[in-house]
Amino acid sequence: MKQGLSLRVSQHLALTPQLQQSIRLLQLSTLELGQEVDQMLDDNPFLERADDEIEREQHGVQMADQPVSASDRSAESDSESIAESDHFALGSDQNGLENGLETSWEGDGSVDLSPDDSEWGGDAPARLSGAGDEDDTDSTQRLGRHESLTDSLHRQALGLRLSELDREVLRFLIESLNDDGWLEDSLESLAEGLAGRDDLERLDELVHHFTVALRLLQSLEPVGVGARSLQECLLLQLRALRQERPDDETAELAERVCRQPMDLLARRDTRRLAQLTGADDAAIRAAMTLIARLDPKPGRRFADLERQVVVPDVIVSTSGRGSATRLRVQLNPDVMPRLRVQDIYANALRGGGKGEAHGALQQRLQEARWFIKNIQQRFDTILRVSKAIVERQKNFFVHGELAMRPLVLREIADELGLHESTISRVTTAKYMATPFGTFELKYFFGSALGTETGGNASSTAVRALIKQFVAAEDPKKPLSDNQIADLLKEQGIECARRTVAKYREALRIAPTNLRKAL
Repeated sequence: MKQGLSLRVSQHLALTPQLQQSIRLLQLSTLELGQEVDQMLDDNPFLERADDEIEREQHGVQMADQPVSASDRSAESDSESIAESDHFALGSDQNGLENGLETSWEGDGSVDLSPDDSEWGGDAPARLSGAGDEDDTDSTQRLGRHESLTDSLHRQALGLRLSELDREVLRFLIESLNDDGWLEDSLESLAEGLAGRDDLERLDELVHHFTVALRLLQSLEPVGVGARSLQECLLLQLRALRQERPDDETAELAERVCRQPMDLLARRDTRRLAQLTGADDAAIRAAMTLIARLDPKPGRRFADLERQVVVPDVIVSTSGRGSATRLRVQLNPDVMPRLRVQDIYANALRGGGKGEAHGALQQRLQEARWFIKNIQQRFDTILRVSKAIVERQKNFFVHGELAMRPLVLREIADELGLHESTISRVTTAKYMATPFGTFELKYFFGSALGTETGGNASSTAVRALIKQFVAAEDPKKPLSDNQIADLLKEQGIECARRTVAKYREALRIAPTNLRKAL
């Protein structure tokens, strides 16, 4: 084969490290962003948290766009304004950001929109969800005195008189429970993990101790803890109920019902259960009502409430009523990190000499500036997308989810001049606080269903209608999917039975036979 040289011209897209970091920061959630900031603060000595009173300086972002060279470093050392300080505070403005990816961080971060109420009657007042909700207060109070399931069980176990071995076995069982309070592993497998399979005598002894410890564990609070199946969990609670009310015939029948195959109870097959237990249909229904009040996951009440708290990235507030309602969109100042370049180290670097070490430190300084700018761009983009969503879905903030309009990612991308993948990153794991509650940004996007008038209805609004139909149905004669489809057609929405079934399952609404009144 003859060798030769050839020249070829081609184009390809290369992502700079700064752009890669910007994309990665954009798709992080608020919690992940906080972890990323903490990691960067530990790794980069030029980065530090800014105090509330420190004002942001413009030169930090401007210099992040410029390549670092020897001439730039000499110009830096000669610049009197830069020599004064080299820092800026990210998010020092409590009121939010202005629209667009501007280097300026000024403005109150708000946008006023006047909803179009012409098709809704004009004077519908905005509802406030959660007002006076006692659950919120209780959850907030429990956050300060949270006690996990294992802590509660360990505390109760201290009052039991046990040998050292039984106490350790009980402790081992408590630590083996899952979040629901169930024991997923068998006693034999737990014993094998401690003694091994070869030592049969030791294995039998440990299984005996585990059996005794399991009975003790199941006697602790909450009732049903330590169960190895749903059936055992329900039986434990019914036994405790019968001890409190020994003459309760319904509890006794409920216990007999739970001893039958659980699929009969799941299907609410009252006829088959009546045959197996020898009770009449009315008594079976009363027993099933009692069983429905039991807690199949007793450990969930000890879940750490703090992990379930969603911190919104964007806050939407309303003022006025009806057609005069105004919407204000702003970033949540609590989730915006306050960062600046460490001016002492930066000034010391300007006065230093040249060399490999000096160049490495200069690169770290530039990385700190890039990081601050990329975080600023992240919040700018989130605010721009949120404003566009609020403008498209402004009727939702006045009338609720029934007024939701169809919206896809491409519409927002075309309006803002961004790529669909960017909008997808922005709307993932980012939340917006509204007068109707806190929602993920993706919640405001939905496909379109045709109407009789030739228009489109949002799938979110259709799901809300289905939820309303089911809530208002006769419990003795629940609506079938076909009937719900007919009701939607009366509203002018063309929705097939399969689509209704899909939306009903997404809303976690049981089928007709399971919704029938007990």
